Amino acid sequence: MNLILDGLLLGLTLAILLGPIFVALTQTGIQRGVRAGLSVGTGIWISDILVIVTAYFFIKEIDEIAQNKSFHQWMGWIGGLILIIFGIISLVKKPKLDEKIPAFNAKSYAGYLTKGFAVNFFNPFTFVFWISVMTTYVIGKKIDGPDATLLFGSIMFTIIVTDSLKVVLAKLIRKKLTHNHIILFGKLAGIILITFGVILILRTNVWN
Repeated sequence: MNLILDGLLLGLTLAILLGPIFVALTQTGIQRGVRAGLSVGTGIWISDILVIVTAYFFIKEIDEIAQNKSFHQWMGWIGGLILIIFGIISLVKKPKLDEKIPAFNAKSYAGYLTKGFAVNFFNPFTFVFWISVMTTYVIGKKIDGPDATLLFGSIMFTIIVTDSLKVVLAKLIRKKLTHNHIILFGKLAGIILITFGVILILRTNVWN
């Protein structure tokens, strides 16, 4: 029970952070609808699960890599550039001025999923967070097997639920927005993503 509570608290901690993931989810939800927003969320969740599984089975090696300055530098630069690119796209691209959500197909699904995966996976904070949890619980508290599954399952459950709620709430907000509001939000989201990207690159240089 304690592991479930720990997992819920850790998941909620991630949920309330107003970072690039939050911006990517809400922006897509407002401009492209629930399915597109959940596609971005799916990419985020897949990247989290990939990091969790990799870190769990190769924790010593991954921990050494995550602490390596070159790793932080490369991930910081790549992550920062990805955020800046998505930010520029948000600034330049104008959403269609109609109430109809664009058609959703396999191509758009793959694109939104890739966006979510890239924004999350190439963020050094993702690795730092999961490695910290692994170090604290798997190594520090010696949890293994079913207990580890319970802990990380609780964290992912919380993340998936809260991310989904963000997308749904974004859709509800969209109904009350005018075309100008949607355009303004897209530009604001672009500026925020670019800002996060620049900060990430600058912090990477500070770390190194």
